Amino acid sequence: MSCHSTMATARFPGKSVDVAANWTAPVLGRPVCVNGTPWILYLLEECVDNVWEYCSVVIGLISMFCFLLSTLPQVYEAYRNGKVEEAMSFGFLFFLFSGDVTSFAGCYLTSQLPIQVVTVVFYIFTDLILISQFLYYKIKNSSGRKSPVLKWLCFMWCGAATLVLLALPKLIVDNSATLDTQSASTSRSVEVTGYICGYLASIFYLSSRFPQLYKNFQRQSTEGTSYMLFALAMMGNGTYGFSVIVVLPALKGSKQTFIIKHLAWLIGSLGVLVLDFFVTAQFIMYRKNYAAKSSKLLSVPEVEPLLCDEVELSVL
Repeated sequence: MSCHSTMATARFPGKSVDVAANWTAPVLGRPVCVNGTPWILYLLEECVDNVWEYCSVVIGLISMFCFLLSTLPQVYEAYRNGKVEEAMSFGFLFFLFSGDVTSFAGCYLTSQLPIQVVTVVFYIFTDLILISQFLYYKIKNSSGRKSPVLKWLCFMWCGAATLVLLALPKLIVDNSATLDTQSASTSRSVEVTGYICGYLASIFYLSSRFPQLYKNFQRQSTEGTSYMLFALAMMGNGTYGFSVIVVLPALKGSKQTFIIKHLAWLIGSLGVLVLDFFVTAQFIMYRKNYAAKSSKLLSVPEVEPLLCDEVELSVL
C-alpha cells in the first residue's frame, strides 16, 4: 500500500508549467480546463488532455480499487477460521499500520488531493480492523471462553472509527486550505518532511512482509491467511508503479525530477511486489501440507465407527 498519487499536479510535479496552456483565465477565481477529460476533471480535479495521462489515471484508479478490497478477504477468513493469531504475524500488521500512518503524513504534507488522503485513511481504518480482530481472537482463544464484553468493545471501537472516517473528509478539505497559505520557506520544509515520511512508509511496507514470511516458514503452512490479501496487494502495487511510469512520455519537463519525487512510493510499491512473490511461493509450497492434513482429518471419522462396530460384535 502506498500514497496513490493518481491525481492533480502534486502527482506530476514537473507538469504544472507544461499544461498551463490548456487552462483558460480564471473564472470566479478558478481556472477552467479547455481540452481535459470531463469526468477526470470533475472527480479528481486534474486536467488530462492526452492518452498517456488518461491511461495513468485509469490504471491508478484500478490500483486504488485493488488496495481498497485487499483486506476484506482476510477479515472474512479470520472470522471463518477464528484462529487468526496463529496464522498471521503481529509484526506484519504493525508494520503495515505504521506504513499507512506515515504514508498518510507524507500525502498530507506534500499537498495531495483530499480524495487521496481519505483513501489512505481508509487503509488505516482497515488496518485497525485487522489488528482489533487479531487481538480479539488472541484474547478469546487464550482465555478459552466467550466474552460478551470484549465483543461489544470491538463493535463500539469499529463504530467509533467509522464515524471518524465519515467526518474526516470535511476536516481534510478545511485544513488543506491552511497549508496552501503558508510561506515559501515553511511550505518547502513541510514538503521535505512529507517526502521523508514517504521513505519511512516504504521502509515500513518492506519490513511488513518479513515477519509474515518467517511465520509461514516456522509453521510450514499458510492456513488461516487469505491469499487474496496478497494477490490484490500485488495487483495494487504493480498497477501503481505502472501508472507512474506510463505518464513519462507525456512529460515535457524533467523526467528525472519526476522519478525522484515519486521514488519513495515506487520503492515501497515495487519492493513489496517482489516480496509478495515469495509469499505466493509459500502458498504454493505449503498447499500440499494443508491438503495432506485435511485428508488425514477427514479419514479419522470414517475409521472410528467401523472399529467400534467390530468391537461390539465381538463382545456379543
